[in-house]
Amino acid sequence: MPKPFLVLQLRPETEAADDEFAAILRKGGLDAGQTRRIRLDQQALPEGLRLDDHAGVIVGGGPGCVSDPQEEKTPIEARIEAEVLSLMPQITERDFPFLGCCYGIGILGRHLGGDVDKRAYSEPVGTSACEVTAAGKDDALMAGVPTAFDAFVGHKEALQALPDGCVHLVRSDACPFQMLRHGQNVYATQFHPEADADGFETRIRIYRNKGYFAPEAADDLIAMCRAADVFAPEMILRNFVTRFCSQA
Repeated sequence: MPKPFLVLQLRPETEAADDEFAAILRKGGLDAGQTRRIRLDQQALPEGLRLDDHAGVIVGGGPGCVSDPQEEKTPIEARIEAEVLSLMPQITERDFPFLGCCYGIGILGRHLGGDVDKRAYSEPVGTSACEVTAAGKDDALMAGVPTAFDAFVGHKEALQALPDGCVHLVRSDACPFQMLRHGQNVYATQFHPEADADGFETRIRIYRNKGYFAPEAADDLIAMCRAADVFAPEMILRNFVTRFCSQA
């Protein structure tokens, strides 16, 4: 029997978490039985959790920022961050299949000693015009992905430089480090590979007062997302699942 993917979720809002999980299943070509879902806002990682019992790890997005001062994080945000970071030494040392989405690039960057900060490269909620780098064109997760594509984004912090040991796969003018790889199997994206217009509409409504955008701009942002032609990022999620499901 194939091993399940460990899906770690960080969103404390149930509607947002459920919508994200459904999107990961749909865009990744998975059913719920092929995953092990853990909402870290509700429970800690189980004691004795073994990476070898899973095909890979997928980390979703969330409202927390690893660059926030520790004293400014809510207890839930601090615990979630600590739980995910606790897995990263094993993941990077073993080159265990990992896909971090948005928040996940901050986690990977922080673990690797990279510069994750809010001083540059934040992006408002919307789309970002992304380009696949020369190295990205040779990466297995980019199979079938056009060299230029739009992706849904919305983040306050970002990597300020490429961490040591990483390969730069996707860039944009607004945020240079949109996707990277560490080793051969550890990936992270700044954009949301699982997101579509409906999902982003849900998030805009839920996070309209969380500082990502002016609350009065919500309706215009929803209209913009509905008009966007975003189709390529989900190929990256599907390629990740296909590649590592077959190796499990």
